[in-house]
Amino acid sequence: MATQLSPESHEERVYNGRAWEDFCDGLKAAGQVIFRPEAPDTMLDRAEGWRWLTRLTRAALDMAVEYGDPAFPGFYQLSNHTIRIGADNPDNTYFNATITADHDYKISGYRGTAPILTFGSKANRYAIDGTMATTGEIDQRTLKVDENGYFEIIVSQKEHPGNWLRLEPDSTMVIGRETFLDRATEKPCAIKIERIGRVGGPPPLSAKQIDEALQETARWVHGTAKTFADWAQLFAKDPNDLPPVHQAMSINGGGDPTIRYYHGYWELKPDEALVIESEVPDCVFWNFQLNNYWMESLEYRYLPVHVNKHSARYRPDGSVMIVVAAEDPGVGHFLTTDGHATGTMLLRWVFADSDPQPRCRVAKIADLRAGK
Repeated sequence: MATQLSPESHEERVYNGRAWEDFCDGLKAAGQVIFRPEAPDTMLDRAEGWRWLTRLTRAALDMAVEYGDPAFPGFYQLSNHTIRIGADNPDNTYFNATITADHDYKISGYRGTAPILTFGSKANRYAIDGTMATTGEIDQRTLKVDENGYFEIIVSQKEHPGNWLRLEPDSTMVIGRETFLDRATEKPCAIKIERIGRVGGPPPLSAKQIDEALQETARWVHGTAKTFADWAQLFAKDPNDLPPVHQAMSINGGGDPTIRYYHGYWELKPDEALVIESEVPDCVFWNFQLNNYWMESLEYRYLPVHVNKHSARYRPDGSVMIVVAAEDPGVGHFLTTDGHATGTMLLRWVFADSDPQPRCRVAKIADLRAGK
């Protein structure tokens, strides 16, 4: 339930501290998501749930407070290696900017060498109804880049020649996704965003700005937490499978329309493994990742919890066998559950010529070691 605000003016609320109190009360209310009866109640899942809320709070403060003025935008990261949201892609670098369709913007910079670079305009409604619908898209297939790797994109409602990212009246965010096959060898892009026609700097912070930003932060944390807890609850109805039925939901939740998403939920005993086998389409990129219940990617910086087109070990026929377990059975491409008994997972086919359906089964680790 949303926190009811006092009828005072923004100036009164900021001066007497009610703006801060309502912000804190909103964050406290978001904690009820962690106590949902459907959520696992192990100490690990509970601890990760509280950490997740702190991460969402940091992300929302960046979005609403530090980068919340659409007249003076800048790129920040709503997801990164310490803020993980909605099955964030371990192979991505994300770029986010707060914008409004009332202004025109320019994204400029150098392309880099990662195989995929996409930009989408979004209607960010996580704080309202848990959606982030796409309102415009441009990607590396049509992006015009000069001989030095430099490019510019105009972001506007009115169509523009050259590189153009469409805005709709309800567009409030730009999301960039840079996807790497091998971060060790590929060069990242270097980009910025600016409002066209900007003169000078922003005015001093107003009571209205900080009050609205604090309340938006609390609403966004609660709305985002509820959205992805709802998703996990839905996926848990069909455990240890990767059904293709959630594509529209993925796109409506802020996903990239060039990606085919296969979300799922895994639940394994200590002596069990989830075996995932699939043909691989002709595609620019694919990957598979493990997440915790709260749909945060597991610790990909240090552990084998995801695999992509470049890192995968393929079978002679070009297919892949991924094995998810608490310990390595010595077959297939092993990914660790990292102390979790349950969690969510995601397979992506990106710019693919077909959508092979992965096959999933639960096996005993001992049987896999024995070649059964």
